Amino acid sequence: MTRYAALLRGVNVGGRRKVPMADLREVLAGLGHTEPATLLQSGNAVFTARAGGGGADALRAELEGALADRFGFPVEALLREESELAAVVDANPLEVGDPSRFLILFADGPVAPADLEGIDAGAYAPEAMAAGEREVYLALPEGLRNAKLPALVERALRGRTVTGRNWRTVVRLLDMLRG
Repeated sequence: MTRYAALLRGVNVGGRRKVPMADLREVLAGLGHTEPATLLQSGNAVFTARAGGGGADALRAELEGALADRFGFPVEALLREESELAAVVDANPLEVGDPSRFLILFADGPVAPADLEGIDAGAYAPEAMAAGEREVYLALPEGLRNAKLPALVERALRGRTVTGRNWRTVVRLLDMLRG
């Protein structure tokens, strides 16, 4: 059985696109997944995939379809297996500092160096950026509110599903996956 973290994009922000976490757990259970649990109110869940789920792409499509049916609007989701999320944490090349000011932008596909070559991260110091396999690490010591790099990275990855989580949330999700 494979454990996954589901990261929903753009829900419960500013009172719009509401997805109550109890309902998210119900959707996951209704799809036959076990041990659904949520973290915070920003669209984070962990679950054990039912046998024969067809892999992450099939599970993602199924979850997005079920969420759209339940809530009446499209909800993009990214899935990461426990081992994948652990690799993201282990591969972090930047100093975390304040975990609430360290962001990981997760993407739905590989992040190639060419995707980010137009961004001169040094011009935005003390912000710092590093690319991973399917994520971009962002150290934002002055906070997210006035940070420039997250928007630049999202623009560079336009056309892809991208959603961000701070370091504290990523580590807590990994702990939840590990049980």
